[in-house]
Amino acid sequence: MTDTDLVHPAYGRARQVTPFAWVVLCENPGMMTLDGTNTWILRAPGEERAVVVDPGPRKHRAHLKNVLDAAGEVELTLFTHRHEDHVGALKRFRKMTGAPTRAYSSDFSVGAPRLADREVIEAAGLRITVVHTPGHTLDSTSFLVECDGQRAILTGDTVLGSGTTVLDPQDGTLGDYFHSLNRLIVDSSDVPMLPGHGPDHPELGPVARFYKQHREERLDQIRAALDRLGKTPQEAKPMKVVKAVYADVDEELWPAAKMSVKAQLQYLRTL
Repeated sequence: MTDTDLVHPAYGRARQVTPFAWVVLCENPGMMTLDGTNTWILRAPGEERAVVVDPGPRKHRAHLKNVLDAAGEVELTLFTHRHEDHVGALKRFRKMTGAPTRAYSSDFSVGAPRLADREVIEAAGLRITVVHTPGHTLDSTSFLVECDGQRAILTGDTVLGSGTTVLDPQDGTLGDYFHSLNRLIVDSSDVPMLPGHGPDHPELGPVARFYKQHREERLDQIRAALDRLGKTPQEAKPMKVVKAVYADVDEELWPAAKMSVKAQLQYLRTL
């Protein structure tokens, strides 16, 4: 069921955000997922087939049914990055739709080649430009969607609708993240933002600039904490830095903060 009057968060129903984009919110709320994972359905007006972005995590069959009820025939499935709450449903959703899947990583590209930066995809009556935006993870990707002179950008977990993004130290780096934010700010500031979690925003620019400022402020706080601890970035223990910098944050969030601190310390080691 589609309802243009719905507001975020609205579970189990397709909420129309632009003339060519709907969102179905998966009921998987949590510390890392906020209200849940946003699955995006993209289709030009009058088109029968759709592109689905990030069908969601494993074991949420009702969510996949809700997505398909709203999407109809799926021409292509895209993924913004490798985290389970975005790609976990890949096998089941591909079985349900028969549609090829594409991501920046070949691990999640089935029946079609992996995505390439600046590649333009023509599907569901839309023009979708691939924008590689690493930092949250190495494979993080945004999608600039154009239809009849209107645009919107899907940012995955690179820029969220609320809160801030955690940098995964497995392969996410702060240097990459700053570069990605700068690229989004320069190229897409006035474009409506459709994130992987949280509510959509009428313009990406103010949110991305806030994210950049927040990261710069955290770096200054970490530098100050290192001075107090008498440690270099090479010597510092991430959890000790978390306790010094994130003392005002709920301790339940410290494991997530530790991930970002690891990435920030690694960045400082390169300066």
